[in-house]
This record gives sequence, C-alpha cells and structure tokens, in this order.
Amino acid sequence: MLKPGMILCDRYEILEVVGAGGMSIVYKARCHRLNRNVAIKVLKPEFSNDKNFVTKFRTEAQASAGLTHPNIVNVFDVYDDEGMYFIVMELVDGITLKEYIADNGRLSMDKAIDFSIQIASGLEAAHESHVIHRDIKPQNIIVSKNGNIKVTDFGIAKAASPDTLTSGAMGSVHYISPEQARGGYSDERSDIYSLGITMYEMVTGRVPFEGENNVSIALMHIQNDMISPRQYYPDIYSSFEKIILKATQKKPERRYLTASALIADLKRVQNNPNIDIVVASSAVTNSPTQQWTKEDVKAIRDGSAQRDMSGGSQLDAFAENTPIQNEMGELQPIGGISTIPINNQRINRYFEEEEYPWEEEEPVEPVRAAEPRKAGIKKVQDYEEPEYEDEDDGDLDPGLKKAVMIGGIASAIIIFIVLVIIGMKLAGIGLFASRDKQSTEASEEQEDFVMIDVKGYSEEAAKKMLVNSGVPEEMIKIEYESNSEVQEGYVIEQSLEEGKVLSAGDTITLIVSGGAEMVDVPNVVNYTDEQATTVLREAGFEVAHAYDYDENIEKDKVIKTEPEAGSQAPKGTKVIITVSNGAEVKETVVPNLNGYTEAQAVNSLTTAKLQVGEVSHAYDENVKEGYVISQSPLSNTTINEGESVDFVISDGPEPKNTTYTANISGRITCNNEELDGQAVTVQVLFDGTAVYEKTITVSAGSAYDVSASQPGLSAQGGSGDIVVIDSEGSNVTASFTKDVSTTFDEVTE
Repeated sequence: MLKPGMILCDRYEILEVVGAGGMSIVYKARCHRLNRNVAIKVLKPEFSNDKNFVTKFRTEAQASAGLTHPNIVNVFDVYDDEGMYFIVMELVDGITLKEYIADNGRLSMDKAIDFSIQIASGLEAAHESHVIHRDIKPQNIIVSKNGNIKVTDFGIAKAASPDTLTSGAMGSVHYISPEQARGGYSDERSDIYSLGITMYEMVTGRVPFEGENNVSIALMHIQNDMISPRQYYPDIYSSFEKIILKATQKKPERRYLTASALIADLKRVQNNPNIDIVVASSAVTNSPTQQWTKEDVKAIRDGSAQRDMSGGSQLDAFAENTPIQNEMGELQPIGGISTIPINNQRINRYFEEEEYPWEEEEPVEPVRAAEPRKAGIKKVQDYEEPEYEDEDDGDLDPGLKKAVMIGGIASAIIIFIVLVIIGMKLAGIGLFASRDKQSTEASEEQEDFVMIDVKGYSEEAAKKMLVNSGVPEEMIKIEYESNSEVQEGYVIEQSLEEGKVLSAGDTITLIVSGGAEMVDVPNVVNYTDEQATTVLREAGFEVAHAYDYDENIEKDKVIKTEPEAGSQAPKGTKVIITVSNGAEVKETVVPNLNGYTEAQAVNSLTTAKLQVGEVSHAYDENVKEGYVISQSPLSNTTINEGESVDFVISDGPEPKNTTYTANISGRITCNNEELDGQAVTVQVLFDGTAVYEKTITVSAGSAYDVSASQPGLSAQGGSGDIVVIDSEGSNVTASFTKDVSTTFDEVTE
C-alpha cells in the first residue's frame, strides 16, 4: 500500500486512501504539475503479476478513457510503470449513492427521477461508444455535494460487439440481470435492468431480492417476481413504478431497448407524474462485484432443478425457504411460496448451450414472492392457490406444444384403461375385487400420517399445509419464541422431522417466531467510535456509521444514534451511530493574484480566509519587478478555508553576462638562409602566455600568416605577440621579421 507523501512519476503526491475494491485501491493525490487533486486507482500488488487481473485493469482504463460526459467520472491518464499499474481520474467530492440512501433513507420522487435521468444519461453516452458498464449499482454511482451524479468504475466494462459472450457472468448479485446470472450474452439492456433495480432501491430503500448466498439471489433474478414498489410505499408515482417494472423485465427485449428511450419516459414523468406511459407486465448491504464460477452456475442449475424433483408443486429459490433479514431491518421470507409449475428443462438448456438465443426464449414462469406484513403493508396470503392467465398460442414454446400433445395422448390412454376396468366390473369380472376389499380394510384400520416439512413458512400456511396432508387440526400445537433472525409469524422448528410417521392422537408442535426481543438502546453520545461500537454490539445490535460536522462534539466522537438513546429496538437490528467530523470546514475560491504586488496578494488571500504559503522570486522579462508571476493553487480553484497559497514575485529581467575575446593575428618572414628547410614552432602569445602554436618548415625569404584568439576576458586589454622556436628549443625569433596586431570582440550571454 502506498503511504501519504509518496510521489508517483515525479508528479502525483499521495495524500490519503479514499476507498478499496476487489482488485484495486483508490487514493486521493495531488498533481503538482497542474496543481489539482485527483483520484488514483492502483492495482493491488498481489494482482500485478496476474495477467488476467492486469488485462481487466487495462480494459477498465481503455473503456473509461474514451468516455467524456458530465455524468461519467473522467479518466486523465493511465500508467504502467515498473510493475505498478494505475489510473489517474477525476476526484469527485461526494459520497456513493449507496451511502446517500443509507444516510437519507428512501429518496423523494423528484430526487429519484432526477438521479435516474443523470445515471441513464451517463449510460447513454457509454452505450453510444459501444461500452457496456456491466456493474451498475449504487456503490458505483457518486453523488457530489452539488447534487450531480457521476457513474464510475467501468471495472468490467467491455467494448460491445454482436458476438460478445462472457466467460463468466459479471456484476453484483443484488443488481445482476437474468442474462448475466445465466452466464449469457450481455448488452446495453443488461445495464438498463441493473439501473431499474437501482431505481427500485432509491424509492423503497431496499433491494427487491435478498437471500442466503449469491446463487440464491441469482435464481430470484431469473425466476421470481419482485414485490411492486407501491406495495411498500403507495406514495410512489404509479407512472414511475411502471418505468421500474419495464426496465426490470426478465426478457431483455421487453425492457427499454436503449437508455435514450428510458430517459424520454423519465422526463415525461418528471413533467407530468400522472401520465400513463407504459404498461409493464409483472414479470442491501455492500454488494461487491462478483465473477461466477462454474460451481456457481452448476449451483444455480441444481437449485432450479430441485423443484422438478418435487413434482413442481411448490417452487422455492433454494432447498430451504428460510426467512432472511434484509438490510433495512425488516424480515421477509426468501422466494415466497407458489404452486405454479415451472418448465425447468428450458432453464437447464440455457446452461448447456454455448449460444443463448434470447430472441426465441420464452420467459420462465415467475414465482409469487411472499410479501412482508410490516409498515402497514397488506400481506398476500402465502399459501393461496395461484391464478393463471391465458396466453396466446403464438407465444407457446414449440417444446411446450409437444409436451401438451404428449400429455393429451397419455390422458386418452388412461381414460381408455379406466373405461375398460369399469366395463369389466359391470360385467361381473372380479379381477380387482379382493384387492379393493383389502385396500378398503387397510384404509379403515390405518390412521397414521407422514410428517411434511413446514419450516420457514408462515404459521397460517404451515397449518393449512399440514391439514391438506391429512393431519387433523386439533393435533397441531403452536408455541412462540423470540427470534431476531426469523420474521415474526414464521415457523422456526417442528417437533417431528419430515418423513416421520405420526398416529392419531399424537401432537405436532410448531415453534413460531414471535419476532426479535426488544432491547434498550444505550446512550453512547460523546463516546469514541470504537467505544460506542463495542457497547452497542454487547447490547445485541449491529452497527452502521454516518458522519456529520458538529462544532460542539469532538472529532471522531459520537453525536447521536438512530434509534435514539433510551428508546427500544429489536435485538439484532442495526443502530446507526453518527460520528463527528469536527467543526465544518468551509470552502472558498482562490483569488487571482497575477499582477498584484506582494502586499496586495497577501491582502487578497487574507480576505478569502486563506493563508500565505511560500513566497519565492524569479526573473521574468514580461512581468515588472515586484509583481506576482504565478500562484499555486491556480485562481478560481475551490479549496478549504485556512489552506495555504504559494506565489512567485518577479525580479525583473535577468541580468546579462558580458565577456571579451582577444583576437591576435600577424605575419612572419624568414630572413636567415641557415634556417632554410628547417622545422620551427611558431607560438602565439597573449600577455606572455602561449595560446596557440604550430610547427612549420620554413624557406628563406618566405612569409607566413599566423592567428589565434583568447576568449572569456572580463575586460578589454592586453597584447599579443609571436615567438619562433627551432628544433633544438632555441628562440630564433630574431631571424624573422614579424608584424602582430590585437583586437577585441564583446560577447553577451
């Protein structure tokens, strides 16, 4: 993990960790080249040597870098430096939509519609670039302080193409589309489904499906009908509910085909909430991105197949229909109960084929989910006989038609056999007389019953199931027991296990949940976060956190709890503690200091409630001495009050450096015939120091030109001369006539 103060690429200074995902860590950093704060997503060291993870990380960068839109987090740069892979992104000052919902509860209709339009606009831009997000969820949506929405983390996005198939369904299980759960083809409509689930959570404060594990929830997305939002909160616009239900259809072709179409309907509802725009058929805690393994896919297939083995009489999303507590603190049973038969051969075929012909697929018959009885919501009896609707023959699957035909033939054969038997009886043929008599006698003597499994069902449903199986109602005894994990009114245990034989007069005891035990909420105001968490957990509560500014409560200490101290809450439910961030730090805009004197710059910063940082000086030909050349941070940048601003003062033009070069030139003529043909060395002197020499062979009476220079002189002055030395080292200048001159050149740097 990187530490605060570390510098990446001689440019980005790490400030703090702001988040972490499955394969990367996100840091807040300072770009010293552009003087701005950025977010840096760094691939975790343990994955840097894993080619698969590196490939996904690069895919994220490539997909994100090409997207520019106000509702998408911008990507500034991508680095691959000595085994460290990181992306430099826009730093958005805000919180995730998941945190926003946790802090504020379900959103108002106006806010939910506005957020939905912004999210859909970001997806529209991505889809136009053939990029599918594949992991839309509130955790990947940032709500800035000014209310703007930014979609982030295209961690599993991939350029869309007509033959895109995933090797493993990607996405977060609470928001995953049915086709992703099956491991099939994903396109823009998969993002629309996940956005529909997100819109559902915005207006209800909960996700539609909760379960014990990922496979359970994935099966629900494939098979189950979600409870309509208005059953939880009737104040939700009917038109907006219809948009959600259309966006979350099981079959992709029944959803909005494009984000543009979704935006158009959202804006119509925004302008007129009473408009009737679509008719959609009925078809959490942290939710990290998941990649389904072959074992998960097999588990989904096996979970679906279990219903066929039981005759298709009671559909459940998994082996045991245990009530599970959702993240809003309300309990409801998983999956619900239904007697609707399901064609599981079709589901299994999806997992066995390499291609997924969605256009030819008929939807899997959905499960009617059991609905909660809390908050004044009417609960539909979870053991009612199902209602069937007629369908057009044109919508029937060819395999289903074949099955119906075979069933008709089998029925005709059975009817024929029955008629033959009746005819034989009428004719006095007693082939079955003795057997019928024995059967009747045995029936009169045998009053035993076989116990069935009713755990996880409501009290009323369990009693009805037992009575329907032949158990007299007077044999059923109900006992109640407090339980924080099972919804009130649902069976926890039964005195006889499934398959046990019971006789007339025996008693069957059903242990039914009486709901969670009520516990007093302790007063933890002014406790440290750690102390408050310990006290609340010891009292039997789960703990969640919220944060707020408070001038009177010290930073990192508790301001309040929800529910408040002294009230009672069910044991095992979640208590939110609000922790102080200290006094609120207000923001201000950095003034423009360019062209100010140092005194004026200091006064301007003081007025803006900012501190004077480092004041340095530099030469500048264009800015007058004593005035500001530049500043950091730049003008119009938003920073916190009390932060420092550095600036540079001009010292005027840089002084010039002038030097001189001495140029010595002359001619020598040999006057001594004895030197004819001899080699001599000619030296050029400046102020007595040789600055140049050359060996020549002379001829009596011949003349020779000689020149040299001496640079770097601080002033003009000095003289040049020429000296001739023979091969024996003797000065023979007297044997020559010489003419020497010295000039000077000025050099300015």
